[in-house]
Amino acid sequence: LSPLQQGLFNILNNYQDVYYSERSHHNQEEIRLAYCLHLINHIVKSRNQVIGNNTKIKDQKSSTDEDYRDQGLTRPKVLILVPFRESAYKIVNILISLITTGKKAKMMNRKRFVQEYHEEDEEDKKKVKPEDFDALFAGNIDDHFRFGVQICKSVIKLYSHFYMSDLIIASPLGLRTIIGTEGEKGDSDFLSSIELLIVDQADVFLMQNWDHVMQIMKKMHQQPKDGHGVDFSRVRMWTLEGWSQYYRQTAVFSSISSPEITALFNKNSHNYSGKIQIQRKPSNGSICHIVTQLPQTFHRFNCNNFSQVCDDRFNFFVKKILPNIQDHMKKHTMVFIPSYFDFVRIRNYFVKEEMNFVQMNEYVKEDKLSKYRWLFFVGKVPFMLYTERLHFYRRYRVRGIHHIVFYELPHYAHYYSELCNMLKDPKRNMDNVELTCSVLYCKYDVQKLAETIGTERASVMINSEKSVHMFVTGENS
Repeated sequence: LSPLQQGLFNILNNYQDVYYSERSHHNQEEIRLAYCLHLINHIVKSRNQVIGNNTKIKDQKSSTDEDYRDQGLTRPKVLILVPFRESAYKIVNILISLITTGKKAKMMNRKRFVQEYHEEDEEDKKKVKPEDFDALFAGNIDDHFRFGVQICKSVIKLYSHFYMSDLIIASPLGLRTIIGTEGEKGDSDFLSSIELLIVDQADVFLMQNWDHVMQIMKKMHQQPKDGHGVDFSRVRMWTLEGWSQYYRQTAVFSSISSPEITALFNKNSHNYSGKIQIQRKPSNGSICHIVTQLPQTFHRFNCNNFSQVCDDRFNFFVKKILPNIQDHMKKHTMVFIPSYFDFVRIRNYFVKEEMNFVQMNEYVKEDKLSKYRWLFFVGKVPFMLYTERLHFYRRYRVRGIHHIVFYELPHYAHYYSELCNMLKDPKRNMDNVELTCSVLYCKYDVQKLAETIGTERASVMINSEKSVHMFVTGENS
C-alpha cells in the first residue's frame, strides 16, 4: 500500500468517519483500493461471525440461554454512492481482484455487467479538453443505475436482489427513483441497517442534483415497513433500540472542499468512534495560474444573515455591477453563475429589462449553444450568461470574452483561472482591447475565496475595512 492508502486504511479500519477533500484523477485508484479493501474485510468478518454463530446454535452442547445477536434488520451492510457507471465498473473490478486473489471464485452475471457498465474509449479521440475532464468523463457516464452484490465463500453474484445483497452500488439518481420522496410510496427498507456508507466523488453530485443525496441520507436507518424474513432473535440490540446511525461508518471523498459537502458530513456523521476531517493544505490559490495580463476587482457586499445571501448578492449585482457595465458600454461581457437558481433569476431580470443577451446552460441544445457562442464572439450580443454546470459537463473554450463577471466564485477553484485565461485570444490581436474581471463575494464565501486567491489573502480581505480589492496578474505584473 502507498502512504496515502495506508493512512486511509488505518482510519477506516478503526471504524471512524472520514472526510477527505483532496481526491484527484491522480490518486483516485489508490483511494478506491483502500476503501474496497476495508469493505471486503468488513463483509467477510460479518459473514464469518454469522456462520460461526449458526454452527454454535446447531451445536447441542451450546447453552440455549446465550444470545447470538450478529445481524441487522436487513442484509445490506455497505452502500457506495458514485456518480457514473464507469466508476461502479472500476470498483467491481477492484473487488473481484481482491476476492479472487490466490483462489478460484465464480462470478455470476459478469458478462451482462461489462456490457451495461463499460464502454471503450475511442483511441483516435482528440485530446482537446483538460486532463481532469478526460479522466472524469472516460467510459460510460450514465448516472442512473443501481445494483446489489452478494459475496459468498466462492461466489460473487452481481445484480442480486437488494435484500439478498451484502453491498449496494448506486448513483444518487438511481436510488432516488426507488426510495421516492416524502409523501411518495417507495422502498427504502434496505437502507435501515447500513453499517458502512461510502460517498465517492461527492463534488460531482453537486453538479448533478445534490437534493438526491440529501433525500437518501434522510431515508437511512428508518424503521422497515416489512420484516423481510429477519430473525429478530439475531438482531443486534442497538439496532432494535434505533441507534444504528451511531454505529454507521461514513467515508466521504471529494476533490473540493465545499460548505455543502462539509455540512453533509457534519450533520450525518454520528459515529460513536469519532470522525476525522483531513484538512487541505494552505494554498496560494488558482489565481497564480492566470497568465493573462488582467486586472481583477473583488467586490465584497455586506450580508448579515446566511439566509439573505442570494437576495443581497442579486441586489448588489443589479445596483452596482450591472450599471457600471452598461454605463461604459462594455460589450463581450460574460456573467459566470454557479447556481442554476441564481441563473434563472438573472435571466428573468435581463428579459424584464429587455437586454440583449444569450443564455448558456446545461438545458440548451447543442446546436443553439454553438449559435450563441458565435453570436457572442462576433459581438452581435453584448452579454452571455454562463452556468458552472455547463462548464463542468462541456468545458467549452469560449472566445470573444473581454469582460467577465463572477456572480459567485465557482465550486471548482481552477475554473476561475481557466476562464480568466480565455480572455486572451492567441488568434486575435488584443493589444488595444481592455480586459476586466469582477468578482462578487461576501463573508460566507471565505472557503471558495481561499481556494481562489490563497488562504492568507482571503483572510486579509474578509477582515479588511475596504470592500474593494484589486489584483493584477500576467507576465509583467
